[in-house]
Amino acid sequence: MDQNNYQKGFTLLELLIVIGILAILSTTMVLIINPAELLRRARDSQRISDLSTLKTAIGYYLTNASPAYLGGTSTNATCNGGGGTKTMWSTSNGVTATGWTAWSYNTSTLQKVDGTGWVPINFSGLTGGSPIGSLPIDPTNSSATANPSLYYVYTCDANNLTFEIDANMESSYYKYGGPGDVESKDGGDNNYLYEVGTILTDSNVMPNATSTYFFPNAN
Repeated sequence: MDQNNYQKGFTLLELLIVIGILAILSTTMVLIINPAELLRRARDSQRISDLSTLKTAIGYYLTNASPAYLGGTSTNATCNGGGGTKTMWSTSNGVTATGWTAWSYNTSTLQKVDGTGWVPINFSGLTGGSPIGSLPIDPTNSSATANPSLYYVYTCDANNLTFEIDANMESSYYKYGGPGDVESKDGGDNNYLYEVGTILTDSNVMPNATSTYFFPNAN
């Protein structure tokens, strides 16, 4: 036989070694990339964007509405200090807390901007129209008892027309202690929630640092 035409193939052992190496590399890549964590991080990015959009829209409303109502289409009585029943609004049904009345949840109007949505401000009543097309809701929008608690909560203060909106981060990147931690660095008084608004340190308006209040599974 012509030795120059002889081609040696892989042995079974060599094939097993190659397959083993590929399996190790594949597993390593999955662990490094961690697609589940990337999805959690993407949802958290959406939460951060949603709350920023809402804060901007409410700020625009306060600047352009006279009189301004943060607790309904024509009232601030439902806000803290408004003289009525202190109310909290949420994107999830069943969210409760001692001393607070939950908004009467309505799926059909949840994202409306006319004051019937989960943020009770009549943005559409502004001259020139609403600064926001529809109210965002949490990407997961879990039930109140789910772990983790993933929904948005809004409350207001009638004394100085201030407000706060909270969300719970779910990724290890954005959560408290993570490399992109936004929960303890937002200026609020709860290290386990992402808080935006114009008043972030009043425990009468939203949870304080020692309570998860509306978010029982926020830690």
